[in-house]
Amino acid sequence: MHTQDPASELWQLGATDLAAAIRARKVSAVEVTQSCLNRIEATNPYLNALVEVRPEEALDQARRADEAVAAGADLGPLHGVPVSTKINTAQRGHATSHGVPAFAGDLAADDAACVAALRSAGAVLLGRSNAPAFSYRWFSTNELHGRTLNPWNPALTPGGSSGGASSSLAAGMTPIAQGNDIGGSIRYPAGCCGVVGVRPTVGRVSGWTPPKLVDTPEGPVPLDMPPTVQAFAVEGPLARTVADARLTLRAMTTGDLRDPYGVPLLPDTRPGAGRLVTLVRSVGTVRNHPAVDRALDVAAAHLADAGYEIEEHDGLPLLAEAARVWSLLLYEDFRLTLPLIEQVGDPDIRESLRLSFAAAAAVWGERPTLDTYIGGWARRGSLITALQELLGADRLLLTPVSAEPAFEQDADLVSVERAAELVAAQWPMTAVPVLGFPAVSVPAALVDNLPVNVQLIGGRFEEERLLDAAQAIEDRTSPGFPRTAPDSALQ
Repeated sequence: MHTQDPASELWQLGATDLAAAIRARKVSAVEVTQSCLNRIEATNPYLNALVEVRPEEALDQARRADEAVAAGADLGPLHGVPVSTKINTAQRGHATSHGVPAFAGDLAADDAACVAALRSAGAVLLGRSNAPAFSYRWFSTNELHGRTLNPWNPALTPGGSSGGASSSLAAGMTPIAQGNDIGGSIRYPAGCCGVVGVRPTVGRVSGWTPPKLVDTPEGPVPLDMPPTVQAFAVEGPLARTVADARLTLRAMTTGDLRDPYGVPLLPDTRPGAGRLVTLVRSVGTVRNHPAVDRALDVAAAHLADAGYEIEEHDGLPLLAEAARVWSLLLYEDFRLTLPLIEQVGDPDIRESLRLSFAAAAAVWGERPTLDTYIGGWARRGSLITALQELLGADRLLLTPVSAEPAFEQDADLVSVERAAELVAAQWPMTAVPVLGFPAVSVPAALVDNLPVNVQLIGGRFEEERLLDAAQAIEDRTSPGFPRTAPDSALQ
């Protein structure tokens, strides 16, 4: 069906183009899947980005996708397009391992809602993306599956926790990937590897997952998720282009009231509106690396060229405060899991947590009181209102992804001081989940042959506006920005 041109192998194409070509019968889903499998075979042994790749299972899905095309069936928006799913997300018949040997046999009986949405949209589930143990760190290594490398530079993190997703995208293994984000786990890996990452508004993409049962004297009961997981965590897409991220986000969006924050219907958005962009270069807590400032300048210039009005805000205290509240609420909830992590976690996750808690203690004390914890939740509501009032109906924020470029591998294990530096640098990553707003990480510049992304933040359920602005940056960046890391870096 497809005459292969070595200069345009199918793995190089985006999800939007592949879905259109499969629908038009210009290529087959089997050909596309095989091309991606070939790319995985060529690059994954070095990068270790995808685990549990089952070629025959993927090709069987692709054959059924081609049969549906031939039968004239109604086709979903991602019909025949390969996608990866994350090892902390339930996929029927695969382990939800969290990178922990003790959970290696924890096979999911059903799909999480976001995976079911991708399957319903016609996607071919091609492999599982690696992550740190318990998906906690901004580095993607674990005892069960090993370390994932950054395709641009193996000495640097590919990001975490969706580091396998970002690394595989940057290497061309799949055109799109599923990830999740509670403290930057979609946006930061996208920034480390030069791809696009979307953190949706809380509730837009269902976070429902098959409940994990725990034994009690009264019998098995569902494991309750802590408040921060319910209120901060989201599922979302990563992709090599804004168009592909937009297509995947729409496919993943389903009304699902099983999610405590789920919404049955989404409000209409206004693509093209929101022409005012406030550049928040820093919040006064940490100095930006020159490469970060350069990317912000480039992105602001691109947006101005696209007709956006740019203003620069000298700090934004509410974002700084939101980042501090994140470290209070998330760590105190995470404290409840420490006995389990001590029992089954690997040495790296235990040490990372030890240093992270020590860094947080410098802000909140060794053991914050219940009054302090409740006060953090109360303050969160006021901060949400303040940010929504600031954004109004027409404003977006342009921020760094991090004050530093991609961290050196295992930087969080060096010392308490370095762990505190990482948390300070990640204020754009940690402020957003506390508030529940959407954000997009998009490539803006290549500095010293490494990608540097910027972040766009918008009002709740205004993802289309954010993606329009991200598209404006990509349109003006892409002529000199490679869609995948150079093969010379993968040797």
